[in-house]
Amino acid sequence: MPFGLTHERSWRTTLTLYRRPEMLTMLFLGFSSGLPFLLLFSTLFARLRMSGVEVATIGYFSWIGVIYSIKFLWAPVVDRLRLPLLSRLLGHRRSWLVVAQLGILAGLAALALLNPTAHLGILVVITLAVAFAAATQDITIDAYRIESAGDDLQAAMASIYVIGYRGGLLVAGAGALALAGAFSWQVAYLCMAALMLIGLITVLVRPEPARSPTRAAILQEPRVRAFIRTSHDMPRPMRRLIVWLIGAVVCPFTDFFGRYGLRALALLAFIGVFRISDLSMAAMANPLYIDLGFSTEQIGVVSGIFGVFMTLLGGLIGGALAGRYGVRPLLWIAAIAIALANLLFSALALSGHSLIMMVVTITADNLAGGIASALFIAFLSGLTSRAYTATQYALFSSIMTLPGKLIGGFSGKIVSSIGYPQFFVVVALLSIPAILLALWIWRDPKFHHNIEDQAE
Repeated sequence: MPFGLTHERSWRTTLTLYRRPEMLTMLFLGFSSGLPFLLLFSTLFARLRMSGVEVATIGYFSWIGVIYSIKFLWAPVVDRLRLPLLSRLLGHRRSWLVVAQLGILAGLAALALLNPTAHLGILVVITLAVAFAAATQDITIDAYRIESAGDDLQAAMASIYVIGYRGGLLVAGAGALALAGAFSWQVAYLCMAALMLIGLITVLVRPEPARSPTRAAILQEPRVRAFIRTSHDMPRPMRRLIVWLIGAVVCPFTDFFGRYGLRALALLAFIGVFRISDLSMAAMANPLYIDLGFSTEQIGVVSGIFGVFMTLLGGLIGGALAGRYGVRPLLWIAAIAIALANLLFSALALSGHSLIMMVVTITADNLAGGIASALFIAFLSGLTSRAYTATQYALFSSIMTLPGKLIGGFSGKIVSSIGYPQFFVVVALLSIPAILLALWIWRDPKFHHNIEDQAE
């Protein structure tokens, strides 16, 4: 069971989970998911600025990130619409992955060939298209992960996915910048486009999940069957469209609230606040380092390289702990760890230019973030019904990121008003609702019963 603690595995049994072929699949798909992200944001911003694009114009590009936060809007289409010919050849999930990955590959190659100053408008359009394809890939990978393995493997799958994702970020960040410095931006983006073949080949050689949605499954849904019984006089095309909308859009939401009742509202609140603390402060980490006098080389090595490896280690620890003890008993501990890491940022701000304190802070922050990410991905995967995998998970992940991103937009003004030490204390306090809700989810017997019913 993904949430309850029905038994404890031995550490040896837990660690053998990472040797399964599903894990290598998620490592490569995680890499494919993380690769385009920085190429659309910080790496692209560096390229634009070096090409002479105004800072104010570059700022508008950050709005592209909204595409990732509204992916639940087209997730029902990805969840239910079968692609002509491709779905028959590859299966439902793999066909969508191939289309999304080819879109990313082609878009990155197009970005490589454009001159940002001469073709800025076209660059904006292509960047939006790549972001849409990347978000669609994320929707499908989440569904593929959940459907490819049982509940007992979800935490380990999540931790391996986080490792692959962070690897993609590292290559798209430091790797792309190094290539651009040694050769050119054209070479850098063409190399990044070629690396998308890793995910594409993975999809082609691995099997389709056994539990991907089918038309027969849609027709068996009670609300769909009820509509079919009462709509014989409706024109056939309209009838088929409404059947699809009920199965793809209405049923995923009614299923979730039907399973959990009013407790669904508490779950959605918990999803929204669990990562609100670290997401709210993320934009202020690098400005803090710079204002404390750390060099770009120090920031790059400690935060960009050492920090990434700490995140990877945290992901492995989170997956192993969840495999050993279950996810639900650990969520409140992870929420406390995130809050304590934010308090270390406050201590760093007060300590001044202390490299040792910087290393301690970044170590704690990335370890906590890696552990929390692995646990929370497994938690959301367990909440998701196998009948509506892509739609429900896309909704959960959007709710998870939106509050923190909205608050993060005001983080600079808050720091200007109250200072760094007070700011990081405030964002640490934002973890309190998450801690309390996590304790309630763990201890409430009725909630426990409902979740176990779903897990079984």
